[in-house]
Amino acid sequence: MADQTQGKAMQVDPELVRQLAQLLDDTNLTEIEVQDGERRIKVARNVTVGAAQVAIPAPVAPAPAAPAAAAAPAVEAAADHPGAVKSPMVGTVYLSPEPGAKSFVAPGDKVSAGQTLLIVEAMKVMNAIAAPRAGTVKALLVENGQPVEYDQPLVVVE
Repeated sequence: MADQTQGKAMQVDPELVRQLAQLLDDTNLTEIEVQDGERRIKVARNVTVGAAQVAIPAPVAPAPAAPAAAAAPAVEAAADHPGAVKSPMVGTVYLSPEPGAKSFVAPGDKVSAGQTLLIVEAMKVMNAIAAPRAGTVKALLVENGQPVEYDQPLVVVE
């Protein structure tokens, strides 16, 4: 089958690409990928996450801006931490199974391998993020309802 497709250029529908780009804008996503048989189209945009994190807390409360700035290096350091549990997808984080319920975990909690740490909602699907190993939750790096990017550190488990 590979012999039949060699030498053939992929036909790209510019209108589909425009629609996907518009969908990115409408949903505030950073990338989207669609597949039709063997044809796959991925549309992505570069987003400076650091600027968005600084701009959001400033209007809400000017005083906590300094702690938020101090938290940014902690999140960057956590990304390299061997116990960092990272988001497998773009979505919204929920720390409890339903609004008003107790959080799945808190810093200092002992967890077992496979235990749910939090939920990432993507496209109306709730995806449980489980502890990859037993240990102690050292830090929660996200807040309830916060949007997250792919590969963003969420929790540190040692």
